[in-house]
Amino acid sequence: MISYDIGQSGQSLEFVDKVLSHFERHRQIRFWQREAGGLLFARLALPAIEICAITGPRRSDRRGRYSYWPDEKAEQREIDDMFALNLHFVGCWHTHPEDVASPSQIDIRNTTDCVKRSRHVLNGFIMVIVGRKDIPAGMCVSVCDKASVYELPLSRGTAPQRPATATPTYGTVRNDRR
Repeated sequence: MISYDIGQSGQSLEFVDKVLSHFERHRQIRFWQREAGGLLFARLALPAIEICAITGPRRSDRRGRYSYWPDEKAEQREIDDMFALNLHFVGCWHTHPEDVASPSQIDIRNTTDCVKRSRHVLNGFIMVIVGRKDIPAGMCVSVCDKASVYELPLSRGTAPQRPATATPTYGTVRNDRR
C-alpha cells in the first residue's frame, strides 16, 4: 500500500496493492502499447480514503499511443455497480508513455470539466497518471477541482517524494458522475 497526503487536511489517499498491481500491468513500457485508463473507487474511513477498486481498460474504449477515450456509458454502469457495493467513484486513471507522468493540458481540461459537469459533493476528483518508471516514482497523483490540479505528495515513509503543491481537503462523496 502507498499513501499520499491531501494538503493540510489531515486526510490521506491510500492505494491498496491490488490497485497498484493493476497500474503496473498497464504501464506503457513498449513502443506499441496504447494508453489505458479507467475509474477509481474508494472505501471511506476518514481521514483515510482507500482506493480499493479499479476498472479499465475496456474493449469499448478508444485507445492510441498518445490518447485515451473511455466508454462513458460503461463508466456510468461501473459507477452504479460499485455504489451498490458501497464503493464511491472518486476519480480516474490513465497511462502516459513517459518515464515520469505529468498531466497534459487536455488531461487538466477534461478532469476539471468532469468536476464541473458532475453531481457530487467532492471538493475535486482524483487523477492518477501512470508513467513508465516503477510505481510510485513514475506516477502523478493529483486532486483536481473546477479550476486547478494539485499534485499530492507521498506520505512520509512511503517512498522518495516528488515536489507538490498544497491542495484543499477532499470532501465527502456522493456517487454520480452524470
